[in-house]
Amino acid sequence: MDVQGTVAEGFEPVRDAFVRNFAALGERGAAVAVYREGQRVVDLWAGTKDVDGTDPWERGTAQVVRSATKGVAAAVLLLLHQRGQLDLDAPVGHYWPEFKAQGKERVLVRHVLNHRAGLPVLDRPLTPEQALDPLRGPAAVAAQAPAWEPGTDHGYHALTYGWLLDELVRRVTGRSTGAWLASQIAGPLGLDLWLGLPDAETGRVGRAGRVEGPEPTGGLRARPKRSVTEAYEDPASLTRRAFAAITPFPDQNDPAYRAAALPATNAIATADGLARFYATLIGDTAGAARLFTPQTVELARAEESAGPDRVLVVGTRFGLGYMLHGSASPFLTPGSFGHPGRGGALGFADPDTGIAFGYVTNGFRKTVTADPRAQGLVRAVRGALGLPA
Repeated sequence: MDVQGTVAEGFEPVRDAFVRNFAALGERGAAVAVYREGQRVVDLWAGTKDVDGTDPWERGTAQVVRSATKGVAAAVLLLLHQRGQLDLDAPVGHYWPEFKAQGKERVLVRHVLNHRAGLPVLDRPLTPEQALDPLRGPAAVAAQAPAWEPGTDHGYHALTYGWLLDELVRRVTGRSTGAWLASQIAGPLGLDLWLGLPDAETGRVGRAGRVEGPEPTGGLRARPKRSVTEAYEDPASLTRRAFAAITPFPDQNDPAYRAAALPATNAIATADGLARFYATLIGDTAGAARLFTPQTVELARAEESAGPDRVLVVGTRFGLGYMLHGSASPFLTPGSFGHPGRGGALGFADPDTGIAFGYVTNGFRKTVTADPRAQGLVRAVRGALGLPA
């Protein structure tokens, strides 16, 4: 495999792990970037731009990152809070009066971010066309009754998270999450990171698709334990219904899907764009001051939800908008925060080591959280830093 890019001295194990992903784990095209204390120490790419093509992956090739989008979108709400424009402990209905229907008066803004709102499903799923309408998703969530008493338990809001968050941003700022991200974060920082892909960037985005590989270990595996399997197979389960809030799920290569802004699922990024986003959350980078104050970093990574997840079934941990290091989604150290994307992508920051990490791929696998390709790269970073395995 002809791997392009560079690694700083001491980070050669990351290159070795990246090569191994192609040799042994079925990788087709991918990139990984790592920053340490604001300086890029890993910048690698290889394979093909399209999962089913022959054109080479180039330095600026981008991919849809699926649920890694959630960590990017969460920064918008946390920055609005940091700027005094949004109260995390206010009821959602304070900003969005229509949301109060069906007994949701006590759902707080923080419940949207920590997956305790009780709204992971829609009784009437949206079609792909409806889901791309920025008004339909929020209206459906506003009309939905909670699946449990909000605030009392947690369950992954796989798709509804995006509509909840986006409408809050619109009510507070008058702009969509994607527009706010572009004007306040990605644009000023020069990040290759979009929530709502501009027409001018469409040629840079590779075609994604399903790939097979050796069975992963840890996280939500390709052959998970029976309770998880049953949850995904049962049409009445919260698990099945949460992932079916859009039915059928849109074609992620469709230009209309990529141009829309769904803050739960369809951000598009380069590995460097995703890694530098996280690097700038926790510290200064070249030409840019940090985005999060130390207090906001603690909000992101302080445990808000932990234990059996009513949707994913396994144990999960969440801060405000971010997954936290744990068995379902291992990051670097217990202080890390970030978000995986179903099938492969991963972005996170670790304030304790100053590491920020971004991995994108065009080959989606069956994994929901701990993809073996991303995890191999994370273990290599851990080894390069001399951290326990």
